[in-house]
Amino acid sequence: MTAKPIKTWSGFFLIPMLFGMTSPAQTQTQPDPELRRLLIEAANDSSSFEDRFDAEVWLTDMSGRLARKVPDARERLQLLKQIHFEATRKDLHPELVLAVIDIESNFDRFAISSAGAIGLMQVMPFWLKEIGRPDDNLVDAQTNLRMGCTILKYYMDLENQDLIRALARYNGSKGRRKYGDLVIDRLNRRWYRN
Repeated sequence: MTAKPIKTWSGFFLIPMLFGMTSPAQTQTQPDPELRRLLIEAANDSSSFEDRFDAEVWLTDMSGRLARKVPDARERLQLLKQIHFEATRKDLHPELVLAVIDIESNFDRFAISSAGAIGLMQVMPFWLKEIGRPDDNLVDAQTNLRMGCTILKYYMDLENQDLIRALARYNGSKGRRKYGDLVIDRLNRRWYRN
């Protein structure tokens, strides 16, 4: 499975405020039920590359780009495989997910935001309880990537594939471009395959 091309690369900031808040400080009492259903589905879903050659090319290229941030080669390749799998599973470009992670957590799976978002893609921990998986660990890369990619894809669909608007929702900065511009700049400068 390969992700469909995104027609426009514009920009956003990514602490997933999953209620569609306009500000990370705002709160709502009920999470979006459709997003809740999709996260439950993603948590229960258990290879990503269809062709070995494609896998080798992509992993070699991205591994070189990620080496400075994740020095251990084994850890780096495992993380790249997980990112590729979770991104393509949700029909997202793996490079876009790399750019989001780069901005959100700088590839620190232990990162915690001031709003309480956790891990690589900065997922809000209330979702674990909300989807009936309170014992899951958002520091775990696979769990975090699965939930983060599901959330990002939900917002892409909600915004009719408008990347800037979807990223703004993901970040909790709906209506603003700053975060989206940051992600797109990082995507174009570091992660997009030329």
